Amino acid sequence: METMNLWDSLVEEALAKLKSLKLVRHLRPIHLPSDQQPKPIENEPQSNSISDQEEAGKEVFQMFDEMQQWERSSVEVHIAEETFQSWVCEISTTGEEVTANEEESHPQQFKKRILFSGNDYLGLRSHPTIKRAASKAAQEHGMGPRGSALACGYTNYHRLLESCLADLKKKEDCLLCPTGYAANMALMVSIGSIASLLAVGSKPLEEDRIAIFSDALNHSSIIDGICLAERQQSVEVFIYRHCDMSHLNALLYVVTLCPNFSKKVVVTDGLFSMDGDFAPMVEIVKLRKKHQFLLVVDDAHGTFVCGENGGGVAEEFNCEKEVDICIGTLSKATGCYGGFIACSKSWKLIIQSRGRSFIFSTPMPVPDVVAAHAAVTVAKKETWCRREIWKRVQDFRVLTGIPISSPIISLIVGSEEKALLASQHLLTSGFYVIPIGPPAVPPNSCRLRVTLSAVHTMEDLKKLTTTLSQCINFKDVDIQISNKKAKL
Repeated sequence: METMNLWDSLVEEALAKLKSLKLVRHLRPIHLPSDQQPKPIENEPQSNSISDQEEAGKEVFQMFDEMQQWERSSVEVHIAEETFQSWVCEISTTGEEVTANEEESHPQQFKKRILFSGNDYLGLRSHPTIKRAASKAAQEHGMGPRGSALACGYTNYHRLLESCLADLKKKEDCLLCPTGYAANMALMVSIGSIASLLAVGSKPLEEDRIAIFSDALNHSSIIDGICLAERQQSVEVFIYRHCDMSHLNALLYVVTLCPNFSKKVVVTDGLFSMDGDFAPMVEIVKLRKKHQFLLVVDDAHGTFVCGENGGGVAEEFNCEKEVDICIGTLSKATGCYGGFIACSKSWKLIIQSRGRSFIFSTPMPVPDVVAAHAAVTVAKKETWCRREIWKRVQDFRVLTGIPISSPIISLIVGSEEKALLASQHLLTSGFYVIPIGPPAVPPNSCRLRVTLSAVHTMEDLKKLTTTLSQCINFKDVDIQISNKKAKL
């Protein structure tokens, strides 16, 4: 039996059970009319631009074919002197150094630093089209969604963005979630609920349970979602070594021989957020064909960064059809806020009916949704952004000799003290790079996590790598792939 024939049958059976219990939850969009024409922004840059009339609200989307000066705000941060000193002197803080009111009454000195720790990969957070879309929506419709998505917080704007994202990911439908974290939580719990729904008794028998195979370095939201699914006593979890396809194949083979587990799911990050490496998608797809499992990919860091059209890791590796469910976020390359699950219509019904983090959360506010829709349009059409970020990857590779494969660069230095010292050195030299330690990474694998953006310049990279070379030996960094450490 083909993989999706099995899972389609299971999902339809679970939906039938929900319908018989009258537990299917429905999204009914509230229409918010757009009765005002957008006004042009004064002194808005006009060079190298084109205007597109979009059907959605007849909004004018302004595009550019090269970096504009205002985009530099995506990689520039200003730090109060007190905050700067607390970091350099390693003083614990809860962020109370400065507030808006205090800033007015007690002016402080601020230091500008180049940011190399963000996730705004394309520099879209400051794009005038996106800002104008958010502003116009807030003026027309206000901010708060008024209720949960299943009550009255789901609108025609939410539906429009879902359709746009489903098209991007080549899926039948899409479900917006408050965050990418909530999306993973909702999906994992929903997968576990299928076994519970189809159980003959009050709880699933061993032969009813679902086997979930998860990469050892998957994002915390996947791990937490699986933990909640486990509490339903409906899933059995198998952790395979990071990107180790031999280990995954061995686990799948053992489980396949066990009659208790006919339902299997493999979940993986597409581009891993801490190590910056890609899941071996080609090998995973081969295993999917062999073992007939449902393939779930969290493409938070790959969406709009990878693929000719920004479709993400699956498009990059030409396996969009083989990825059954794709999770994404709107807070990284999209430069906005929110999360989504691209899937079939049946899976969407299951998730919106059983995914607790979706059901019991307030949805994205309309201005965020409208801004995200504009950002998706911009990210698709301003292809120069993707070209530039991959040029920066190549530039960093040439300048350091480190064989990086993505805009996420993991420089493992070992102890928390070493990572903090290196981060302090960078801060005093003009760069904002935070040290990463537990619980984000295992003990003694603390690191500097450097992220590149399309709006970083070659000059930025030259200065950064020169400063990095003063505290890290680049010749030792390439062996960190084998779980070794870069020497300070």
